[in-house]
Amino acid sequence: MAEIRKAAERDVLPVAAIYEHIISEEEAGRVCIGWQRGVYPTEHTAREAIAAGELFVMEREGRVVVAGRINHEQCPQYAAVPWTEPETPDEQVLVLHTLVSDPLVAGHGCGTEFVAFYEQYAREHGCTWLRIDTNARNVSARRLYARLGYREVDIVPGKFNGIPDVQLVCMEKRV
Repeated sequence: MAEIRKAAERDVLPVAAIYEHIISEEEAGRVCIGWQRGVYPTEHTAREAIAAGELFVMEREGRVVVAGRINHEQCPQYAAVPWTEPETPDEQVLVLHTLVSDPLVAGHGCGTEFVAFYEQYAREHGCTWLRIDTNARNVSARRLYARLGYREVDIVPGKFNGIPDVQLVCMEKRV
């Protein structure tokens, strides 16, 4: 049975370990996410999200297996995106950042379950739009989001989270 909850300080190292595991898988050529070791994401990424009260984790059998930051913060690149309703107030737009699933549970529906939580959280907080972004290289995330009803709105080039030359795929879904 999975539990999704707001992350606590004790979750920093398990979440950072997932980041490192994913980056190791990328370095070995088994996944393509577009992250860089020591640049993004890092333990500091998790610490910041927990300090802001915005990191959520999914536990299975007492182990953190998924994490994601949920807030209203739209990255600067979003300003260039032709959203369906760009005039929507920020407090009605919920954004999911840095969704990670431990490669050991890949293919077991954890990402789908976490996104369902994110969508329910948006409804409970009066949000009308969901926004997500990912690196264009992250084909598996793009497939997941498309399957869950997210529409790719635009691809914005540039530096993102300290990583140069990212093609940022920006997606949306009405709640």
